[in-house]
Amino acid sequence: MPKTNSFFAVDLGATSGRTIVGHLTDGKITLEELTRFDNRLIQTGGHVYWDIFALYDEVIRGLQKAAQRGINLMSIGIDTWGVDFVFVGDDGAILRNPLSYRDPHTVGVMDEYLRDVKPRQDVYHITGIQFMNFNSLFQLYAMRKADNSALRQASKILFMPDALSYMLTGEMVCEYTIASTSQMLNPRTRALDDSLLDSVGLNRNHFGRDVNPGTVIGTLTPEVQRLTGLGALPVVAVAGHDTASAVAAVPARDSGFAYLSSGTWSLMGVETPEPVICDRSYELNFTNEGGVEGTTRFLKNICGMWLYERSRKELPDAPASHSELLAEMVKQQAFRSLINPDDPVFANPPSMVTAIQDYCRHTQQPVPEDYAQICRCIFDSLALRYREVFTRLKEFAPFDIDVLHIIGGGSLNQYLNQFTANALGIEVLAGPQEATALGNIMLQARAAGEVSDIWQMRRIIADSITLRRFTPANLQEWDMAYEKYQSIVNLSSQ
Repeated sequence: MPKTNSFFAVDLGATSGRTIVGHLTDGKITLEELTRFDNRLIQTGGHVYWDIFALYDEVIRGLQKAAQRGINLMSIGIDTWGVDFVFVGDDGAILRNPLSYRDPHTVGVMDEYLRDVKPRQDVYHITGIQFMNFNSLFQLYAMRKADNSALRQASKILFMPDALSYMLTGEMVCEYTIASTSQMLNPRTRALDDSLLDSVGLNRNHFGRDVNPGTVIGTLTPEVQRLTGLGALPVVAVAGHDTASAVAAVPARDSGFAYLSSGTWSLMGVETPEPVICDRSYELNFTNEGGVEGTTRFLKNICGMWLYERSRKELPDAPASHSELLAEMVKQQAFRSLINPDDPVFANPPSMVTAIQDYCRHTQQPVPEDYAQICRCIFDSLALRYREVFTRLKEFAPFDIDVLHIIGGGSLNQYLNQFTANALGIEVLAGPQEATALGNIMLQARAAGEVSDIWQMRRIIADSITLRRFTPANLQEWDMAYEKYQSIVNLSSQ
Protein backbone atom coordinates (compact mmCIF):
# COMPACT_ATOMS: atom_id res chain seq x y z
CA MET A 1 0.00 0.00 0.00
CA PRO A 2 1.44 3.44 -0.93
CA LYS A 3 2.83 5.45 1.95
CA THR A 4 1.41 8.98 2.34
CA ASN A 5 3.04 11.73 4.39
CA SER A 6 0.88 14.79 5.11
CA PHE A 7 2.10 18.29 5.97
CA PHE A 8 0.14 21.33 7.19
CA ALA A 9 0.90 24.69 5.51
CA VAL A 10 -0.25 28.12 6.66
CA ASP A 11 -0.05 30.57 3.73
CA LEU A 12 -0.81 34.17 4.73
CA GLY A 13 -1.11 37.03 2.28
CA ALA A 14 -1.79 40.69 2.86
CA THR A 15 -5.54 40.30 2.20
CA SER A 16 -6.33 36.65 2.91
CA GLY A 17 -4.93 33.42 4.25
CA ARG A 18 -5.35 29.68 3.91
CA THR A 19 -4.51 26.46 5.66
CA ILE A 20 -3.60 23.66 3.27
CA VAL A 21 -2.56 20.05 3.67
CA GLY A 22 -0.07 18.57 1.22
CA HIS A 23 -0.07 14.81 0.73
CA LEU A 24 3.19 13.28 -0.53
CA THR A 25 2.63 9.81 -1.99
CA ASP A 26 5.06 7.82 -4.15
CA GLY A 27 6.90 10.87 -5.42
CA LYS A 28 3.78 12.93 -6.17
CA ILE A 29 2.32 15.84 -4.20
CA THR A 30 -1.37 16.79 -3.97
CA LEU A 31 -2.93 19.72 -2.12
CA GLU A 32 -6.11 19.92 -0.06
CA GLU A 33 -7.38 23.28 1.18
CA LEU A 34 -8.83 23.12 4.68
CA THR A 35 -9.77 26.73 5.49
CA ARG A 36 -9.71 30.13 3.87
CA PHE A 37 -10.13 33.44 5.70
CA ASP A 38 -9.73 37.20 5.42
CA ASN A 39 -6.69 39.01 6.81
CA ARG A 40 -8.32 42.24 7.91
CA LEU A 41 -6.54 45.46 8.79
CA ILE A 42 -7.56 47.34 11.94
CA GLN A 43 -7.52 51.14 11.84
CA THR A 44 -7.44 52.94 15.17
CA GLY A 45 -5.65 55.88 16.75
CA GLY A 46 -4.32 57.06 13.41
CA HIS A 47 -2.54 53.75 12.73
CA VAL A 48 -3.14 50.56 10.74
CA TYR A 49 -2.57 47.20 12.44
CA TRP A 50 -2.64 43.50 11.64
CA ASP A 51 -4.60 41.30 14.04
CA ILE A 52 -1.98 38.72 15.05
CA PHE A 53 -4.38 37.07 17.50
CA ALA A 54 -7.07 36.58 14.82
CA LEU A 55 -4.46 35.03 12.53
CA TYR A 56 -3.32 32.70 15.32
CA ASP A 57 -6.96 31.74 15.93
CA GLU A 58 -7.35 30.86 12.23
CA VAL A 59 -4.25 28.66 12.42
CA ILE A 60 -5.78 26.89 15.42
CA ARG A 61 -9.06 26.47 13.53
CA GLY A 62 -7.26 24.87 10.60
CA LEU A 63 -5.38 22.50 12.90
CA GLN A 64 -8.63 21.57 14.64
CA LYS A 65 -10.18 20.74 11.28
CA ALA A 66 -7.20 18.55 10.38
CA ALA A 67 -7.56 16.73 13.70
CA GLN A 68 -11.31 16.26 13.21
CA ARG A 69 -10.67 14.83 9.76
CA GLY A 70 -8.16 12.38 11.19
CA ILE A 71 -5.34 13.60 8.97
CA ASN A 72 -2.04 12.22 10.26
CA LEU A 73 0.16 15.33 10.04
CA MET A 74 3.94 15.16 10.16
CA SER A 75 4.62 18.87 10.73
CA ILE A 76 3.45 22.47 10.35
CA GLY A 77 5.00 25.38 8.40
CA ILE A 78 4.05 29.07 8.09
CA ASP A 79 4.81 31.62 5.36
CA THR A 80 3.69 35.26 5.17
CA TRP A 81 4.37 38.56 3.45
CA GLY A 82 7.61 40.32 4.34
CA VAL A 83 8.91 43.27 6.43
CA ASP A 84 6.34 43.38 9.28
CA PHE A 85 7.06 42.23 12.84
CA VAL A 86 5.74 41.71 16.37
CA PHE A 87 7.12 42.99 19.70
CA VAL A 88 7.40 40.59 22.65
CA GLY A 89 7.89 41.71 26.26
CA ASP A 90 10.35 40.26 28.74
CA ASP A 91 7.50 38.17 30.21
CA GLY A 92 6.95 36.49 26.84
CA ALA A 93 3.70 38.31 26.07
CA ILE A 94 2.97 39.99 22.74
CA LEU A 95 2.91 43.68 23.54
CA ARG A 96 0.56 44.97 20.86
CA ASN A 97 -0.92 44.08 17.51
CA PRO A 98 1.77 44.77 14.87
CA LEU A 99 1.71 47.82 12.64
CA SER A 100 1.08 47.11 8.96
CA TYR A 101 3.47 48.14 6.21
CA ARG A 102 0.47 50.10 4.90
CA ASP A 103 0.54 52.38 7.95
CA PRO A 104 1.35 56.00 7.00
CA HIS A 105 3.93 56.44 9.78
CA THR A 106 6.80 55.77 7.34
CA VAL A 107 5.84 58.46 4.82
CA GLY A 108 8.95 60.57 4.26
CA VAL A 109 10.92 58.64 6.90
CA MET A 110 13.09 56.68 4.47
CA ASP A 111 14.44 59.87 2.88
CA GLU A 112 15.08 61.34 6.33
CA TYR A 113 16.98 58.23 7.47
CA LEU A 114 19.11 58.15 4.31
CA ARG A 115 19.87 61.86 4.68
CA ASP A 116 20.56 62.05 8.41
CA VAL A 117 21.64 58.57 9.53
CA LYS A 118 23.21 56.44 6.79
CA PRO A 119 23.70 57.27 3.10
CA ARG A 120 21.60 55.40 0.56
CA GLN A 121 24.56 53.80 -1.18
CA ASP A 122 26.02 52.55 2.11
CA VAL A 123 22.72 50.90 3.08
CA TYR A 124 22.44 49.23 -0.32
CA HIS A 125 25.98 47.91 -0.31
CA ILE A 126 25.41 46.35 3.12
CA THR A 127 22.03 44.78 2.34
CA GLY A 128 21.55 44.65 -1.43
CA ILE A 129 17.85 45.38 -0.86
CA GLN A 130 15.84 47.74 -3.02
CA PHE A 131 14.52 50.83 -1.30
CA MET A 132 10.89 50.90 -0.19
CA ASN A 133 9.68 53.20 2.54
CA PHE A 134 7.96 50.39 4.46
CA ASN A 135 11.04 48.18 4.84
CA SER A 136 11.55 47.10 8.45
CA LEU A 137 14.57 49.37 8.89
CA PHE A 138 12.50 52.46 8.16
CA GLN A 139 9.51 51.25 10.18
CA LEU A 140 11.74 50.84 13.22
CA TYR A 141 13.34 54.24 12.65
CA ALA A 142 9.89 55.85 12.50
CA MET A 143 8.84 54.07 15.70
CA ARG A 144 12.02 55.10 17.51
CA LYS A 145 11.47 58.73 16.53
CA ALA A 146 7.85 58.52 17.73
CA ASP A 147 8.97 56.91 21.03
CA ASN A 148 6.68 53.94 20.33
CA SER A 149 5.95 52.39 23.72
CA ALA A 150 5.85 48.80 22.43
CA LEU A 151 9.29 49.20 20.86
CA ARG A 152 10.57 50.82 24.04
CA GLN A 153 9.46 47.83 26.11
CA ALA A 154 10.34 45.11 23.58
CA SER A 155 12.59 42.29 24.69
CA LYS A 156 12.33 40.51 21.34
CA ILE A 157 11.27 41.42 17.80
CA LEU A 158 9.82 38.58 15.69
CA PHE A 159 8.96 38.76 12.00
CA MET A 160 5.41 37.66 11.20
CA PRO A 161 5.88 33.94 10.44
CA ASP A 162 8.31 33.64 13.34
CA ALA A 163 5.78 35.32 15.66
CA LEU A 164 3.06 32.81 14.76
CA SER A 165 5.51 29.92 15.15
CA TYR A 166 6.36 31.34 18.60
CA MET A 167 2.67 31.35 19.54
CA LEU A 168 2.51 27.66 18.59
CA THR A 169 5.79 26.50 20.16
CA GLY A 170 7.10 29.09 22.64
CA GLU A 171 10.37 29.16 20.64
CA MET A 172 11.77 32.43 19.21
CA VAL A 173 13.65 32.29 15.91
CA CYS A 174 14.76 34.62 13.13
CA GLU A 175 14.30 32.75 9.86
CA TYR A 176 16.71 33.75 7.10
CA THR A 177 14.40 34.46 4.15
CA ILE A 178 11.93 36.62 6.08
CA ALA A 179 14.75 38.52 7.82
CA SER A 180 16.28 39.26 4.41
CA THR A 181 13.28 41.45 3.49
CA SER A 182 13.96 43.82 6.41
CA GLN A 183 16.83 45.80 4.85
CA MET A 184 18.80 45.03 8.01
CA LEU A 185 20.46 41.76 6.94
CA ASN A 186 23.82 41.43 5.21
CA PRO A 187 23.44 38.64 2.60
CA ARG A 188 27.19 38.05 2.50
CA THR A 189 27.35 37.20 6.21
CA ARG A 190 23.72 35.94 6.26
CA ALA A 191 23.24 37.82 9.55
CA LEU A 192 21.58 41.00 10.75
CA ASP A 193 24.01 43.91 10.43
CA ASP A 194 25.17 45.42 13.71
CA SER A 195 25.61 48.95 12.33
CA LEU A 196 22.07 49.05 10.91
CA LEU A 197 20.58 47.66 14.11
CA ASP A 198 22.50 50.22 16.13
CA SER A 199 21.19 53.01 13.90
CA VAL A 200 17.66 52.26 15.17
CA GLY A 201 18.70 51.61 18.77
CA LEU A 202 18.71 47.80 18.62
CA ASN A 203 21.18 44.94 18.87
CA ARG A 204 21.28 41.29 17.83
CA ASN A 205 19.82 40.14 21.18
CA HIS A 206 16.52 41.76 20.23
CA PHE A 207 15.91 38.94 17.72
CA GLY A 208 15.47 35.19 17.97
CA ARG A 209 18.09 32.63 17.10
CA ASP A 210 19.08 32.40 13.44
CA VAL A 211 17.57 29.48 11.50
CA ASN A 212 17.58 28.48 7.85
CA PRO A 213 14.62 27.17 5.83
CA GLY A 214 13.91 23.55 6.70
CA THR A 215 14.83 23.83 10.40
CA VAL A 216 12.57 22.33 13.08
CA ILE A 217 11.78 25.16 15.52
CA GLY A 218 10.09 23.09 18.22
CA THR A 219 6.83 21.26 18.89
CA LEU A 220 3.31 22.40 19.71
CA THR A 221 2.95 23.60 23.29
CA PRO A 222 0.70 21.62 25.66
CA GLU A 223 -1.85 24.45 25.38
CA VAL A 224 -1.99 24.22 21.58
CA GLN A 225 -2.17 20.44 21.79
CA ARG A 226 -5.26 20.75 24.04
CA LEU A 227 -6.86 23.36 21.77
CA THR A 228 -6.38 21.35 18.59
CA GLY A 229 -6.55 17.74 19.70
CA LEU A 230 -3.17 17.09 18.13
CA GLY A 231 0.02 15.75 19.66
CA ALA A 232 3.48 17.31 19.96
CA LEU A 233 3.77 18.04 16.24
CA PRO A 234 7.00 19.64 14.96
CA VAL A 235 6.76 23.21 13.65
CA VAL A 236 9.23 23.82 10.81
CA ALA A 237 10.75 27.13 9.76
CA VAL A 238 10.02 26.87 6.04
CA ALA A 239 11.01 29.73 3.75
CA GLY A 240 9.02 32.17 5.87
CA HIS A 241 8.80 34.80 3.14
CA ASP A 242 6.02 33.69 0.80
CA THR A 243 7.96 34.54 -2.35
CA ALA A 244 10.92 32.49 -1.12
CA SER A 245 8.63 29.48 -0.67
CA ALA A 246 7.17 30.11 -4.13
CA VAL A 247 10.59 30.25 -5.80
CA ALA A 248 11.57 27.02 -4.03
CA ALA A 249 8.64 25.43 -5.90
CA VAL A 250 9.75 26.50 -9.40
CA PRO A 251 9.67 23.18 -11.31
CA ALA A 252 13.01 23.77 -13.05
CA ARG A 253 15.27 20.98 -14.23
CA ASP A 254 18.50 22.98 -13.90
CA SER A 255 19.76 26.40 -12.79
CA GLY A 256 19.46 28.16 -16.16
CA PHE A 257 16.06 29.70 -15.53
CA ALA A 258 14.44 32.98 -14.60
CA TYR A 259 11.17 33.15 -12.70
CA LEU A 260 8.20 35.47 -12.71
CA SER A 261 5.97 35.27 -9.67
CA SER A 262 2.85 36.68 -11.27
CA GLY A 263 -0.17 38.08 -9.49
CA THR A 264 -1.43 41.47 -8.38
CA TRP A 265 2.27 42.31 -8.19
CA SER A 266 5.04 40.57 -10.12
CA LEU A 267 8.55 39.63 -9.13
CA MET A 268 11.07 38.67 -11.80
CA GLY A 269 14.45 37.26 -10.90
CA VAL A 270 17.03 34.52 -10.95
CA GLU A 271 18.41 32.22 -8.29
CA THR A 272 22.11 32.87 -7.72
CA PRO A 273 24.70 31.19 -5.48
CA GLU A 274 25.89 34.56 -4.14
CA PRO A 275 24.33 38.04 -3.73
CA VAL A 276 24.79 40.47 -6.61
CA ILE A 277 25.65 43.85 -5.08
CA CYS A 278 27.42 46.43 -7.21
CA ASP A 279 27.04 49.96 -8.50
CA ARG A 280 24.97 48.78 -11.46
CA SER A 281 22.51 46.76 -9.35
CA TYR A 282 22.26 49.78 -7.03
CA GLU A 283 21.55 52.08 -9.98
CA LEU A 284 18.78 49.78 -11.23
CA ASN A 285 17.43 49.14 -7.70
CA PHE A 286 17.52 45.34 -7.91
CA THR A 287 17.11 43.42 -4.67
CA ASN A 288 18.87 40.45 -3.04
CA GLU A 289 16.56 38.37 -0.86
CA GLY A 290 17.29 35.12 0.92
CA GLY A 291 16.58 31.83 -0.80
CA VAL A 292 16.71 28.15 0.03
CA GLU A 293 19.95 26.23 0.57
CA GLY A 294 22.08 29.36 0.75
CA THR A 295 20.89 30.83 -2.57
CA THR A 296 19.98 34.44 -3.25
CA ARG A 297 16.81 35.55 -5.00
CA PHE A 298 18.12 38.39 -7.18
CA LEU A 299 14.99 40.09 -8.42
CA LYS A 300 13.01 43.16 -9.30
CA ASN A 301 9.53 44.08 -8.08
CA ILE A 302 7.22 44.96 -10.97
CA CYS A 303 3.63 46.05 -11.14
CA GLY A 304 1.49 43.08 -12.14
CA MET A 305 -2.24 42.57 -12.62
CA TRP A 306 -2.95 45.50 -10.27
CA LEU A 307 -3.57 47.71 -13.32
CA TYR A 308 -6.05 45.25 -14.81
CA GLU A 309 -7.82 44.52 -11.50
CA ARG A 310 -8.28 48.21 -10.72
CA SER A 311 -9.38 49.13 -14.24
CA ARG A 312 -11.87 46.30 -14.50
CA LYS A 313 -13.77 47.63 -11.47
CA GLU A 314 -14.21 50.97 -13.26
CA LEU A 315 -15.52 49.50 -16.55
CA PRO A 316 -19.23 48.74 -16.08
CA ASP A 317 -19.66 47.80 -19.75
CA ALA A 318 -16.96 45.12 -19.58
CA PRO A 319 -18.05 41.46 -19.68
CA ALA A 320 -18.42 39.96 -16.22
CA SER A 321 -16.53 36.89 -17.36
CA HIS A 322 -12.75 37.22 -17.20
CA SER A 323 -12.33 34.88 -20.21
CA GLU A 324 -14.84 36.86 -22.32
CA LEU A 325 -13.10 40.13 -21.50
CA LEU A 326 -9.69 38.77 -22.47
CA ALA A 327 -11.08 37.27 -25.68
CA GLU A 328 -12.28 40.76 -26.67
CA MET A 329 -8.98 42.29 -25.55
CA VAL A 330 -6.85 40.08 -27.78
CA LYS A 331 -8.84 41.15 -30.87
CA GLN A 332 -7.72 44.77 -30.45
CA GLN A 333 -4.92 46.43 -32.39
CA ALA A 334 -1.60 45.50 -30.83
CA PHE A 335 0.66 48.25 -29.41
CA ARG A 336 -1.81 51.01 -30.26
CA SER A 337 -1.22 52.59 -26.84
CA LEU A 338 1.54 51.75 -24.33
CA ILE A 339 2.35 52.78 -20.77
CA ASN A 340 5.09 52.15 -18.22
CA PRO A 341 3.23 50.00 -15.65
CA ASP A 342 5.71 51.04 -12.94
CA ASP A 343 5.29 54.76 -13.44
CA PRO A 344 4.39 56.35 -10.07
CA VAL A 345 1.12 57.70 -11.50
CA PHE A 346 -0.26 54.12 -11.44
CA ALA A 347 0.65 53.39 -7.81
CA ASN A 348 -2.80 54.17 -6.37
CA PRO A 349 -4.67 56.76 -8.47
CA PRO A 350 -8.29 57.73 -7.74
CA SER A 351 -9.15 56.30 -11.17
CA MET A 352 -6.85 53.84 -12.92
CA VAL A 353 -8.66 54.24 -16.23
CA THR A 354 -8.24 58.02 -16.11
CA ALA A 355 -4.56 57.63 -15.17
CA ILE A 356 -3.95 55.38 -18.20
CA GLN A 357 -5.79 57.75 -20.53
CA ASP A 358 -3.93 60.79 -19.20
CA TYR A 359 -0.59 59.01 -19.61
CA CYS A 360 -1.40 58.26 -23.26
CA ARG A 361 -2.41 61.88 -23.90
CA HIS A 362 0.80 63.13 -22.28
CA THR A 363 2.89 60.82 -24.46
CA GLN A 364 0.95 61.79 -27.63
CA GLN A 365 -0.57 58.37 -28.26
CA PRO A 366 -4.10 57.31 -29.21
CA VAL A 367 -6.18 57.32 -26.04
CA PRO A 368 -7.79 53.94 -25.23
CA GLU A 369 -11.52 54.49 -24.81
CA ASP A 370 -13.36 51.22 -24.24
CA TYR A 371 -12.67 48.27 -21.96
CA ALA A 372 -11.05 46.16 -24.68
CA GLN A 373 -8.60 48.89 -25.73
CA ILE A 374 -7.68 49.67 -22.12
CA CYS A 375 -7.03 45.99 -21.33
CA ARG A 376 -4.97 45.54 -24.51
CA CYS A 377 -2.89 48.56 -23.50
CA ILE A 378 -2.27 47.02 -20.08
CA PHE A 379 -1.33 43.54 -21.33
CA ASP A 380 0.96 44.77 -24.11
CA SER A 381 2.65 47.15 -21.69
CA LEU A 382 3.15 44.54 -18.96
CA ALA A 383 4.83 42.16 -21.40
CA LEU A 384 7.14 44.92 -22.64
CA ARG A 385 7.98 45.97 -19.08
CA TYR A 386 8.85 42.33 -18.35
CA ARG A 387 11.19 42.44 -21.34
CA GLU A 388 12.84 45.61 -20.01
CA VAL A 389 13.51 44.00 -16.62
CA PHE A 390 14.54 40.69 -18.21
CA THR A 391 17.06 42.47 -20.44
CA ARG A 392 18.65 44.05 -17.36
CA LEU A 393 18.45 40.80 -15.41
CA LYS A 394 20.56 39.05 -18.05
CA GLU A 395 23.39 41.51 -17.32
CA PHE A 396 23.77 39.99 -13.85
CA ALA A 397 22.83 36.30 -14.22
CA PRO A 398 25.93 34.08 -13.87
CA PHE A 399 24.45 31.70 -16.48
CA ASP A 400 22.56 31.78 -19.77
CA ILE A 401 18.81 31.99 -19.21
CA ASP A 402 16.98 29.62 -21.54
CA VAL A 403 13.49 29.53 -19.99
CA LEU A 404 11.16 31.70 -17.92
CA HIS A 405 9.00 29.95 -15.32
CA ILE A 406 5.79 31.82 -14.47
CA ILE A 407 4.35 30.79 -11.11
CA GLY A 408 1.42 31.98 -8.99
CA GLY A 409 -2.09 33.01 -9.96
CA GLY A 410 -0.89 34.78 -13.11
CA SER A 411 0.37 31.48 -14.51
CA LEU A 412 -3.25 30.79 -15.53
CA ASN A 413 -3.40 33.87 -17.79
CA GLN A 414 -2.68 32.33 -21.18
CA TYR A 415 -2.75 35.62 -23.10
CA LEU A 416 -0.27 37.43 -20.89
CA ASN A 417 1.91 34.31 -20.79
CA GLN A 418 2.03 34.22 -24.61
CA PHE A 419 2.68 37.96 -24.84
CA THR A 420 5.52 37.51 -22.35
CA ALA A 421 7.08 34.69 -24.40
CA ASN A 422 6.83 36.88 -27.52
CA ALA A 423 8.31 39.93 -25.83
CA LEU A 424 11.22 38.10 -24.19
CA GLY A 425 11.93 35.80 -27.12
CA ILE A 426 12.32 32.70 -24.93
CA GLU A 427 10.17 29.74 -23.95
CA VAL A 428 7.76 30.28 -21.08
CA LEU A 429 6.59 27.48 -18.81
CA ALA A 430 3.53 28.36 -16.72
CA GLY A 431 2.72 26.73 -13.37
CA PRO A 432 2.20 25.87 -10.63
CA GLN A 433 -0.50 28.27 -9.52
CA GLU A 434 -0.09 27.13 -5.89
CA ALA A 435 3.68 27.64 -5.82
CA THR A 436 3.86 29.17 -2.33
CA ALA A 437 1.94 26.36 -0.63
CA LEU A 438 3.93 23.73 -2.55
CA GLY A 439 7.24 25.27 -1.54
CA ASN A 440 6.13 25.48 2.08
CA ILE A 441 5.07 21.82 2.12
CA MET A 442 8.12 20.48 0.29
CA LEU A 443 10.44 22.26 2.71
CA GLN A 444 8.63 20.48 5.52
CA ALA A 445 9.15 17.22 3.64
CA ARG A 446 12.85 18.05 3.41
CA ALA A 447 13.00 18.68 7.16
CA ALA A 448 11.35 15.28 7.68
CA GLY A 449 13.98 13.57 5.53
CA GLU A 450 11.48 12.67 2.79
CA VAL A 451 13.44 14.61 0.13
CA SER A 452 17.15 15.32 -0.02
CA ASP A 453 17.46 18.77 -1.59
CA ILE A 454 15.74 21.52 -3.55
CA TRP A 455 16.25 19.75 -6.89
CA GLN A 456 14.43 16.65 -5.70
CA MET A 457 11.69 18.94 -4.39
CA ARG A 458 11.42 20.54 -7.82
CA ARG A 459 11.38 17.19 -9.62
CA ILE A 460 8.49 16.00 -7.46
CA ILE A 461 6.53 19.20 -8.15
CA ALA A 462 7.25 18.98 -11.89
CA ASP A 463 6.02 15.37 -11.91
CA SER A 464 2.86 16.33 -9.99
CA ILE A 465 1.54 19.16 -12.17
CA THR A 466 0.86 19.94 -15.82
CA LEU A 467 3.02 22.78 -17.12
CA ARG A 468 1.68 24.96 -19.92
CA ARG A 469 4.26 25.77 -22.58
CA PHE A 470 4.37 29.04 -24.55
CA THR A 471 6.71 29.37 -27.53
CA PRO A 472 7.75 32.86 -28.70
CA ALA A 473 6.20 34.14 -31.94
CA ASN A 474 6.11 37.36 -34.01
CA LEU A 475 9.56 38.34 -32.71
CA GLN A 476 10.19 41.15 -35.20
CA GLU A 477 6.83 42.75 -34.41
CA TRP A 478 7.62 42.65 -30.67
CA ASP A 479 11.13 44.03 -31.25
CA MET A 480 9.60 47.06 -32.97
CA ALA A 481 7.04 47.41 -30.18
CA TYR A 482 9.83 47.42 -27.60
CA GLU A 483 11.55 50.30 -29.37
CA LYS A 484 8.25 52.21 -29.29
CA TYR A 485 7.81 51.35 -25.59
CA GLN A 486 11.27 52.71 -24.71
CA SER A 487 10.57 55.97 -26.57
CA ILE A 488 7.27 56.41 -24.74
CA VAL A 489 8.86 55.74 -21.34
CA ASN A 490 11.53 58.33 -22.09
CA LEU A 491 8.91 60.85 -23.22
CA SER A 492 6.77 60.29 -20.12
CA SER A 493 9.68 61.20 -17.85
CA GLN A 494 10.14 64.59 -19.49
